[in-house]
Amino acid sequence: MTRVYLETGPKKVFACALDWPGWCRVDKGEEAALDRLMDYAPRYRVIAERAGLAFEPGDPQVVGQVRGTSMTDFGVPYEVPDLDLEPLPAAAAERSVALVRAAWELFDEVAAVSPEELRKGPRGGGRDRTKIVDHVENAERAFARKVGVRHKPYESVADRDAMRAELAEVLSRPWEPPAATDWPPRYALRRIAWHVIDHLWEIEDRR
Repeated sequence: MTRVYLETGPKKVFACALDWPGWCRVDKGEEAALDRLMDYAPRYRVIAERAGLAFEPGDPQVVGQVRGTSMTDFGVPYEVPDLDLEPLPAAAAERSVALVRAAWELFDEVAAVSPEELRKGPRGGGRDRTKIVDHVENAERAFARKVGVRHKPYESVADRDAMRAELAEVLSRPWEPPAATDWPPRYALRRIAWHVIDHLWEIEDRR
């Protein structure tokens, strides 16, 4: 089975796989969100295999639920479920970091070979490639502060890579409650991976 928790907002629901950071999809109801999550399994497999992990998910099993907010409806898995307050063994942390690293690598590769101008949405909206990349990288720096990793605005790719390396090292450590940072590591790993992967798939769909 694939362990999943649901974040239920006023209008939309996120279904997020607990053991596969970044595999998280949103729709207008619980069943629709679960169906959409499973629809994206083939795309997530590319990331899992890049991380060197076998990915053969079973049927989703809902093991937790958290009340969402307007941020959920906006399209962000924003709330921290109680399941993320469980201890995080070193092996599980390192496995999750491998998935985050794979997401970073794929995002950078896809962005590098995609056109600057991306197909617009139905109302002409949507960022072009450079703005998406800037958004992802600046968001990562903000996310890193939630787990105690602080870096100044990047002046080079080397600065970005240094921040990612420190963030990966911190999140690779075993963890036990109580939380000493704004985000517990399990949630930080999922949120960081989701944001990179969500925009990776956006570029792929719009290029």
